[in-house]
Amino acid sequence: MEEKLKALAGSLQGELYTDDTTRLLYATDASTYSEMPLAVAVPRSVADLKLLIEFAGEEGTSLIPRTAGTSLAGQVVGSGIVVDVSKYFNQFIALNTTERWVKVQPGVVRDELNKYLRNYGLFFGPETSTANRAMIGGMVGNNSCGSNSILYKSTREHTLEIKALLSDASEVTFKALNFEEFIAKCEGTSLEARLYRSIRSQLGNYENQQEIRKEFPRSDIERRNTGYAIDILLDTAPFTAGAEDFNFCKLIAGSEGTLAFITEVKLNLEPLPPAHSGLLCVHFNTLEAALQANLVALKYQPNAVELIDHYILECTRDNMEQRANSFFVQGEPAALLVIEYARASRAEVMEVAARVEAELRNLGLGYYFPLLFGQDIKKVWSLRKAGLGLLGNLPGDEKAVPVIEDTAVAVQDLPAYIRDFNAILSKHGLYAVHYAHAGSGELHLRPILNLKTEQGTRMFRLIAEEIALLVKKYKGSLSGEHGDGRLRGEFIAQMVGEKNYALLKAIKATWDPRNIFNPGKIIDSPPMDTMLRYTAGQKGFDFKTVFRYEGQNMLQHIEQCNGSGDCRKSHLAGGTMCPSYMATHDEKDTTRARANILRNFLTHSEQVNKFDHREIKEILDLCLSCKGCKSECPSNVDMAKLKAEFLQHYQDANGIPFRSRLIANFSRIAALGAMAPRLYNWMMTGRGVSHAVKKISGFAAGRSMPEIQYTTLRSWFLKHQRDTWKGEVLQSTKKVYFFCDEFTNYQDTEIGIKAILLLEALGYEVILPKHLESGRASISKGLLRRARKIAQHNVWCLDPLINEASPLIGIEPSAILTFRDEYPDLVNDDQLDVARKLAANVLLIDEFLAREIQRGNIKQSDFSTEARTVVLHGHCQQKAFNALSATEQVLSFPVNYKVETIPSGCCGMAGSFGYEKEHYSLSMQIAELVLFPEIRKQTDQVIIAATGTSCRHQIKDGTGKRALHPVEILYNCLLLK
Repeated sequence: MEEKLKALAGSLQGELYTDDTTRLLYATDASTYSEMPLAVAVPRSVADLKLLIEFAGEEGTSLIPRTAGTSLAGQVVGSGIVVDVSKYFNQFIALNTTERWVKVQPGVVRDELNKYLRNYGLFFGPETSTANRAMIGGMVGNNSCGSNSILYKSTREHTLEIKALLSDASEVTFKALNFEEFIAKCEGTSLEARLYRSIRSQLGNYENQQEIRKEFPRSDIERRNTGYAIDILLDTAPFTAGAEDFNFCKLIAGSEGTLAFITEVKLNLEPLPPAHSGLLCVHFNTLEAALQANLVALKYQPNAVELIDHYILECTRDNMEQRANSFFVQGEPAALLVIEYARASRAEVMEVAARVEAELRNLGLGYYFPLLFGQDIKKVWSLRKAGLGLLGNLPGDEKAVPVIEDTAVAVQDLPAYIRDFNAILSKHGLYAVHYAHAGSGELHLRPILNLKTEQGTRMFRLIAEEIALLVKKYKGSLSGEHGDGRLRGEFIAQMVGEKNYALLKAIKATWDPRNIFNPGKIIDSPPMDTMLRYTAGQKGFDFKTVFRYEGQNMLQHIEQCNGSGDCRKSHLAGGTMCPSYMATHDEKDTTRARANILRNFLTHSEQVNKFDHREIKEILDLCLSCKGCKSECPSNVDMAKLKAEFLQHYQDANGIPFRSRLIANFSRIAALGAMAPRLYNWMMTGRGVSHAVKKISGFAAGRSMPEIQYTTLRSWFLKHQRDTWKGEVLQSTKKVYFFCDEFTNYQDTEIGIKAILLLEALGYEVILPKHLESGRASISKGLLRRARKIAQHNVWCLDPLINEASPLIGIEPSAILTFRDEYPDLVNDDQLDVARKLAANVLLIDEFLAREIQRGNIKQSDFSTEARTVVLHGHCQQKAFNALSATEQVLSFPVNYKVETIPSGCCGMAGSFGYEKEHYSLSMQIAELVLFPEIRKQTDQVIIAATGTSCRHQIKDGTGKRALHPVEILYNCLLLK
């Protein structure tokens, strides 16, 4: 097979990967399943897909279609060839605004489609919680719905045409057919003709019709995805008189890639919703009250009714981004009901919300009824959509497991169903998380289980079996929108009856007689408790790490990644995570891939040093350590921390590279350079010598090197004290300690000087305490034991000085934020409480100034009234701590200063990353996504601001423009210097 795969790879226009690392990364999705595929194909054309189909048929293997890989039931996990169409099949083919349809390839992202359509006043309705990375092919395959399905139903209702390849590699187009067209399609000897004849025979049979209507889920349950949708096809002409025209798209939607390979999809579009919407976020003391209130809310024609229970809210406490998005929560509610109403005016929204509130209060349901508008709506929906990822925050080995999380019943049955559901769990000593689509009769219900134990694995199956019986009792659907996959496939016969299951098997056999397309999903699924990601009784992780992982070990922190794929969003979605994926669109460059490779080797490696694997190093290489995942990953997976930990132990076995030693010792080298700055700068910038230095050091030839200043900040400050104070003590009750980080001390001295002068002009006594470097460079290169010594010394010498009244402030985000981020996880146990206390009083200078402005200690009259526009790029680590708003606030504090924040993620420099020769090209590619184009658009009159030293250097190298630190801007507009 190896030689045959090599020959296939040579025939494809795209790529075919057979290496163990790539196969490992595609062995799982967002489900609990894991199975090593034969290969991974990334096709570029329909011709590639045809070759793959022919190869699979001839060699007796299978094809597993995959887009974003966020499926929860193991739909894209299998032993065949995984076919990833997300990278190249992402084109918009045609748009008809008059007839309101768009034609796209399956790799188009749902939110990016709507971003494109917004200019035409249209949008594609179904909205999954993964909409910023979910792709149309996957949405059709799963028949995805989303929070607004009350109004827009499922993907099936909006799928007009599908162009696909059948199992004999023939091209077909499925669309609505009238009676004459349907009969004509039945004629001939092609596979397509056989499909039409077969369905005509099956659904034309009266006994089959009766059995389908008797056994399939209730037709008033919009979210029903159990098996193939023959119940829905039955309700079309010619099988039901007067019904809509027959369309095989209804069958393909929800078929999980088991019947045909989709190459194009034509979608129905809707006019943009009313301009005014509001969220009524009702708080309840009990889950039961929320479910009863749901029935009231539905009477008033909402766009969405979503439930969030207290478990989800508790998980937000450990996630910086979602903690901020929980601003509206009052008290400790057992559940929230988020009800969206959209109307022609805000007044109408307020009127309907008032009526709902009045009825709920009259019934004694709910205790707090905030009504939110504008940007607050986006924050609440972000919180709701983060639900799946947030559940990964549960510490330890017990997780909220997807097993019966997709059941749907008639909405009026939901309160009784949930009571019965929780009674079953209670009987087994279990409890569940409840969230999502209350308005559609579907809650995502996840029991807390430990699948690393035999008891947990047994309970995984037992709960699935008992809940399947309960769903059947309510004539509900075991799958509402997440699909059957290999999780629910074995229960389909039970849910629809053996006779109907035989029909489904016959459909699969007719469409795919050689079992090429995604076998083991829906039909003939293996037992649902086999090929799990975790093995019952597997050994625990007992490796001694340098970092502290509070309440868990390193492996458990890695396992917080549940595969939800938030790290696959593009630059169009905004945010920072994950810059390397945004540039390459390769799965291997996602945070998820890095977590997967770490999890696999730390779990299964037989080596004493489990980190000593080059495969891990290769996958972690393009992690920029930007910290975007620390805040934007709902599961709080801190990959920068994990990479640093890995590098320490990998280098224990393989040695520290010369370049890494240089970078980690930047402070020492700069100190030596400061003794002869002209010589140092000549070596960094002189035409011949600089090239040699870069070549020896492994830095990119095209990258300019930063110079050091002719005086250090500490030297200037000593002279400044003598010249200004002449030995007298400045009488001020406002005192701050200034962290003289290594970058400011040697390279950005002028910025440090202006920061100190600004603070003094505003009435603050500035003290430069004695301390070591920040340790940032050592951390980034995995020299964690060295960084620990630095952290412990700095905590020891600064703790006696620092408190809320006299905080420690700094101007370089990557340096000062080590006190709040890494130090508490690095210091020894006896310093932990001290490090945490110190961290609470460490601020970016932007945060300090914003705080003082809010306290009324800084006046606008101190600054110029000249009108200026400032365009701001925020530092990644600053954004990870939600601290960019402080920068925006202080820059807009002068009366006529207007601040516009560039919606850029990482600048691409990321400390030393962008200097390194093998990373330089990617570094610039990342910056070209958003940052550079936005900077180039600015006129010379616009002030460009960037808080990070590496960000400013990247902007200079990439655009030729100079960016200023915010303190420079404030100092320059200060009236009294």
